[in-house]
Amino acid sequence: MIDLGMLHLFEHPAGRTEQQVLQEQLDIMVRAEDYGFHSVWPAEHHFSEYGYCASPAVHLAYVAARTKRLRLGTGVVVLPLNHPVRVAEDYATLDLISDGRVELGLGRGYQPHEFRGYGVDQSHSRQIFQEGVEVIVRAWTQDRFSYHGQFYRFEDLEVRPKPLQKPHPPIWMAALSDDSFALCGRYGFNLLTAFAFGADVDRIHLNIERWKEALRQAGRDPSSYRVGCLAMTYVAETSQQALADFAEPVLWYYHTFAKYVAPPAGHPPIPTYELYALTRDFVQSVTWEDLVRRGAVVVGSPDQVVDRIGQIVEKTGLSLYLAWIRIGGLDHAKVLKCMELMASKVMPQLKGMGAPVP
Repeated sequence: MIDLGMLHLFEHPAGRTEQQVLQEQLDIMVRAEDYGFHSVWPAEHHFSEYGYCASPAVHLAYVAARTKRLRLGTGVVVLPLNHPVRVAEDYATLDLISDGRVELGLGRGYQPHEFRGYGVDQSHSRQIFQEGVEVIVRAWTQDRFSYHGQFYRFEDLEVRPKPLQKPHPPIWMAALSDDSFALCGRYGFNLLTAFAFGADVDRIHLNIERWKEALRQAGRDPSSYRVGCLAMTYVAETSQQALADFAEPVLWYYHTFAKYVAPPAGHPPIPTYELYALTRDFVQSVTWEDLVRRGAVVVGSPDQVVDRIGQIVEKTGLSLYLAWIRIGGLDHAKVLKCMELMASKVMPQLKGMGAPVP
């Protein structure tokens, strides 16, 4: 079956206070359970209006205390900016207080100003990420462990608490550049990907096959793992209303994003991060009509949204669809109305769609 979750970026457009943004996002996440969503996934970002969810664990702890079944995902923790032992401790604690509802999404990060702000060399992000995930898994599954890497070294370390889910909470890896899909498969992680950065359904399908092949080569059964895909999503009573409501917030996102994906002037290319080639030209020139034509946004009446999600599921075989609804400061009442329509007119038609969830 296909599960529907929600991504939360905590964007801060002009005209809103930080407290208003925070209160709206937390309200949306808590209400997601009442509307029947499977999960919520706040995204870590720093130092700009693009998003300021600096600690997804803090926000999810609030949500955990006010919900009972909602899965608590991270979309994602930027691992090179976080010490892996702290990540292991924080999300084990969250898993315990939520009765085992954590889904840990991890990524390398892609915004140069965030790495500069933390004093981390972005050209080392892949190696830091690799060591970090190894440390987290050991911290969660071994009573004591030693680790000798380039960036992290520990001797006979005991990390407490351990998570409730065994052997550990599901781990997801964000994959955007082509070779990161195979890397995710080699790690043996669930896959998170997105339409937001210019990829179309055919390219995503091809990369999902790369991930599956890497799983098989590592002796793993792809049917035991899950695929999640993020798409900007908005439903209104009519397609005309949906298009009118969603265009300005989505374009705000792309125009804001364009400022933060390229290295600063005079900075050499970062060879280990390929997303720049994928996004820079796309985000600087994109139009609303182009986004709709490409299928980069899923927008329309309930029936249109059901049809589009169905096409994506059929092509990709994904089992988790992450709807990015509250984007670019979209009016809070419109977000809630969209969630209501998703619950009453979209979710019932999606029941039974997609591959069985392992």
